[in-house]
Amino acid sequence: MTASDRAVQLVKIAAEAAADKLADDILAYDVSEQLVITDAFLLCSATNDRQVRAIVDEIEDRLRIEADAKPVRREGEREGRWVLLDFLDIVVHVQHEEDRTFYALERLWKDCPAIALPESVQQVNQQRGRN
Repeated sequence: MTASDRAVQLVKIAAEAAADKLADDILAYDVSEQLVITDAFLLCSATNDRQVRAIVDEIEDRLRIEADAKPVRREGEREGRWVLLDFLDIVVHVQHEEDRTFYALERLWKDCPAIALPESVQQVNQQRGRN
């Protein structure tokens, strides 16, 4: 089983939205074979709490406008260090860079296939010395 076309579409839109708000180290994994609750994870980080919130808001806006998707759950917003957005098909993790380093979610999911991100997102990652 692989991530649905819908999940891949949502990941790409969310990744572009995150890149537009200068998120760092944007990665996506197909977790459909490991989890039954979602098809994909999108991970990204930010340098401060305000940027975390800006990325989260942009992802929500773009997914609502471009894919008619709304999160069924939003956690961690008050602290602003690690916000989780659950869109059922995908789960988005926007983390403060310190929390991203500490929790290292990509280490947990490294055996899952990566989802190819749009060229514009790959370029942003490369410009910032990632991937």
